[in-house]
Amino acid sequence: MKILIIEDQERLAKLLKKGLEAEGFAADYVTDGESGQRRLEFHHEDYDLVILDLMLPKKSGFEVCSDLRKQNITIPIIVLTAKDSTDDKIKALDSGADDYLVKPFSFKELLARIRAVLRRPETALPNELTVDNIVLNPTTRKVYKGNKELKLTLKEFSLLEYLMRHPGQVINREQILVNLWDFAYDSFSNVVDVHINNLRKKLGDSKQQKILETVRGIGYRIKV
Repeated sequence: MKILIIEDQERLAKLLKKGLEAEGFAADYVTDGESGQRRLEFHHEDYDLVILDLMLPKKSGFEVCSDLRKQNITIPIIVLTAKDSTDDKIKALDSGADDYLVKPFSFKELLARIRAVLRRPETALPNELTVDNIVLNPTTRKVYKGNKELKLTLKEFSLLEYLMRHPGQVINREQILVNLWDFAYDSFSNVVDVHINNLRKKLGDSKQQKILETVRGIGYRIKV
């Protein structure tokens, strides 16, 4: 899951990014409304959710939210606001927000609200993903091969989850970088190949039996 944070307090934005990445999400942040809206207009398919402050320079969160919905950009939006009046909450929801959280807030509550929004029908996540004898649970963050639990890093888990959500499809390196690393990541880095190799070892792939296939010159896929 990849999240865009639109928050003008850069210290808070960095803390949110760090906290979300520690929970296994990929996250980017921008610090004004115009930049946030422009990023989503061109790259909304790269993100699964937006955390949007209301009091932003250049363009308010109300305007950003409303303009995105007018363009039929339906990405889930959780609003962060220092405004706790009922009218402001209603205005945020009427502008197209899916949920709101009043500052100061608990990071655990934010995570719970993220999970709740992503469980809604438009983006509902299955309880388990299964390919061959590999079973992955997005909620518990556990992976089993047969009866054996595999110990994966957060990034290995995210990579496997992403591939298992597209079984049989060839996913190229650029798609993986865009979805699992932040926006500014070096596309010439070999980080994807390193994680693929580590994941392949933990899955117990061999020449005789491969679950994670390399499609030469294109990318990778989970064999079905």
